[in-house]
Amino acid sequence: MQEQYRLEYLPVFYKDLEQSVDYILNKLKNPQAAYDFTEAVEEAIRKRLQNAESFEKYPSKRNRAEIYYRIYVKNYVVYYVVKSASDGKVMEVRRLLHERQNRSDIV
Repeated sequence: MQEQYRLEYLPVFYKDLEQSVDYILNKLKNPQAAYDFTEAVEEAIRKRLQNAESFEKYPSKRNRAEIYYRIYVKNYVVYYVVKSASDGKVMEVRRLLHERQNRSDIV
């Protein structure tokens, strides 16, 4: 039987997403691209949900309790961890960062 994961998002992920969409909407003046980006992020996360621990681990330089995983979406990277809970496992989406951001200070 395949593992089932519950999906949760940290508030900082929503802040990251909002800032990215705001940039696309207001700086690039491209509402369709902002919509498409949001849809792509959501779809990539949902596709990962059934096999959350079967993908590339992020080699963090920090000593962490949880292993970070990443999902590439266009020029961005979604970072998440898998945590154990009393009712199963949780895929906790933590950050959405542009590929050019200095991730070592953040993740």
